[in-house]
Amino acid sequence: MYYYDTMIEICEVSKSYQRKLALNNVSARIPSGQITGLLGPNGAGKTTLIRIINQMILPSSGHLRYKGELLNQSHLKLMGYLPEERGLYKAMSVKDQLSFLCRLRGMTKIDSERQIDYWLDKFEVKDWKHQRIHSLSKGMAQKVQFIAALVHDPEFIVMDEPLSGFDPINVDLIMSELHALKNKGKTILLSTHNMQSVQDVCSNVLLLNDGEKIADSSFSDLNKTHQSTEFIVRYRGTKMAFANALWTDFELVDQDEIEEELFEALLAQRGQRSVDDLISNLKGHVSIEYVSRKKPNMQEIFLELVNNGKVNQ
Repeated sequence: MYYYDTMIEICEVSKSYQRKLALNNVSARIPSGQITGLLGPNGAGKTTLIRIINQMILPSSGHLRYKGELLNQSHLKLMGYLPEERGLYKAMSVKDQLSFLCRLRGMTKIDSERQIDYWLDKFEVKDWKHQRIHSLSKGMAQKVQFIAALVHDPEFIVMDEPLSGFDPINVDLIMSELHALKNKGKTILLSTHNMQSVQDVCSNVLLLNDGEKIADSSFSDLNKTHQSTEFIVRYRGTKMAFANALWTDFELVDQDEIEEELFEALLAQRGQRSVDDLISNLKGHVSIEYVSRKKPNMQEIFLELVNNGKVNQ
């Protein structure tokens, strides 16, 4: 079944290298207009899947669909790709490198020059337009590689470790651009080991492990199904009264005094105790200002899914 809001549909895809099974009957979808995080430990099959999407290799079995059509060579002009192992021609100038890539995508000279100037100006590398790639710093070359993935205005963009090699200032620049691309309706598949970036920009997650799909859902659904066993409590009173109120139902993990007699505590749930049980325990001992179940971060969800190995259909 094809969903109207699906950019890429992966249908029972397997890939073997001699006796090594890199992907095992993977089915998933990459929704249109969203940023999907492609996650997994080393050797999970992420690179193999990316190469199949980019038609660098063919699956051993199964197929992919691009907006409902069987994926074919004509779709490559609609796609942008930032590889993990950067591959610029070092003897070419920045402009010639980008112009060459634009021609490969079928762009006219006028459109190419307009797009190249736009992106070089946006990333503040216009003064390096005629410099050869080998003369650029690593960070500058990374910017050019990032631009190369976007210069032809693709509708679907695959980015493999896009933050690699950037300093914190340029990481913020790239993250801002990812948000901007999403706001323009672009579809992005983001493969990264940076869990914070997934949490910051991705609305969906595709998790692979040992060549199999472990999760394929929205980030909000993952949060709902992987609830934390920790609570955050802000209260007024004394530490002694608070500790006495907990009894053995909750474990005090950490506690900070925000201002005089105003504290914020992190508690670990024991057994099946609920937030209602917690509030009931605390009433009459301290004045409660705020109680919330701590939201799990992507790192915690990732480790739980990989360690459990449970497939989320």
